Amino acid sequence: MKDIVIVGGGYAGFYTAWKLEKKLRRGEARVTVIDPRPYMTYQPFLPEVTAGSVEARHVAVSLRSHLRRTRLIAGAVTNIDHAARTVTVTPKDGEPFPVRYDTIVVTAGAVTRKFPIPGLVDEAIGMKQVEEAVAIRDHILTAFDRASVLPPGPERQKLLTATFVGGGFSGVEGFGETLALATALLKSYPELSMADISFHLVEAQGRILPEVTDEPGKWVVRHLERRGGHVHLNTQMLSAVGGRVVLSTGEEYDSGLIVWVAGNAANPVVERHTDLPLTARGSVRVRADLRVEGDDGIVPDAWAAGDDAAVPDLASPKPGALTVPNAQHAVRQGKRLAKNLVAALRGEAPRDYVHHNLGVVATLGLGHGIFQYKRIVITGFPAWVMHRGYHVLAVPTWERKFRVLLVWISAVFAGRDIASLGSITEPRRAFVTGGVPDTVTGATDAR
Repeated sequence: MKDIVIVGGGYAGFYTAWKLEKKLRRGEARVTVIDPRPYMTYQPFLPEVTAGSVEARHVAVSLRSHLRRTRLIAGAVTNIDHAARTVTVTPKDGEPFPVRYDTIVVTAGAVTRKFPIPGLVDEAIGMKQVEEAVAIRDHILTAFDRASVLPPGPERQKLLTATFVGGGFSGVEGFGETLALATALLKSYPELSMADISFHLVEAQGRILPEVTDEPGKWVVRHLERRGGHVHLNTQMLSAVGGRVVLSTGEEYDSGLIVWVAGNAANPVVERHTDLPLTARGSVRVRADLRVEGDDGIVPDAWAAGDDAAVPDLASPKPGALTVPNAQHAVRQGKRLAKNLVAALRGEAPRDYVHHNLGVVATLGLGHGIFQYKRIVITGFPAWVMHRGYHVLAVPTWERKFRVLLVWISAVFAGRDIASLGSITEPRRAFVTGGVPDTVTGATDAR
């Protein structure tokens, strides 16, 4: 049997393995997925996790529960040596070890792009993983608790100030959802008012949401500002040292929460630790049929898809265009890749990946959204319903669809769950301190 190794269990990797299980004949090939995480994260729901509209567990699709015929290795691939048909796996515990293969599928995904801004790494948090979304939600809930017992002043203001850097889909959706959460919390905190809340969205370009056209983008800015948000266009964050945000416009303020969502960067493993051909941006070079291609032609037994692959966009009228790195493409590329792998195993020709855009839809908070398909633009509550409808259909497995729907239905009758579980980041603190506050014990660490 052929050994197929899939590097990465994200969208493209998960769907490739999932569809291979359904299409491969018994004894035709062995499939292995290597990923340090035991689940695939459905990232479009992360903004709703930050707002408490979706349970964190429900955006994490267990690999072992749904890939029953696939070998799963919990570890990070730290080197891909295609000449030797070997990948090096580094587990959390133990020594690195090699895994041999006949065919490799690179779906390692991208990582958060960072810049050398003073204080960024020390103060900011991303929004690419489920634990980050949960931490953002718990931070906001905890900040309201702490601010409610403080007098008006700089300390209270900093606790209730949030900054999102990046005006793409992740940044705008995260900003809109957390702004909606903060606004809703005021009903439960009579000590606080809208004047105490300060939410900032910082974007280096002159517009947000580049996936939509100019006028819908301008509408989103006006909409967020009407709800109390501050949108800074043509602005860069120059420093975040000590939580003090310094903008290129000269404005400065203290921010208790800084969320960095300023785009994706090449996966370091793919960019620096493989002999596969890459683009100048560090993505794997592939043909439209998802086979890896170098200067001398097709690289045998090598495939790639998703955010770490430069996939030609055959549906675009622009020559040389590549598919954008989003879930819509990654899911469909994974499905096409599985079909092409099976075709190649059986001596058939693989087919090109072609996907025409279905439009873009974004949530801007509970009951607020925007949808655009070509010249058709829908805003407000109908667009928000379309967003939820699309993503509950898109999230993989009926089990996850059912769980998400139950949470949404219960929220209609019971409202938002505003209990903060921020203390879970230090679960031993109560045991170590005996439940006595740190101001009394002087404790600084409970690990």
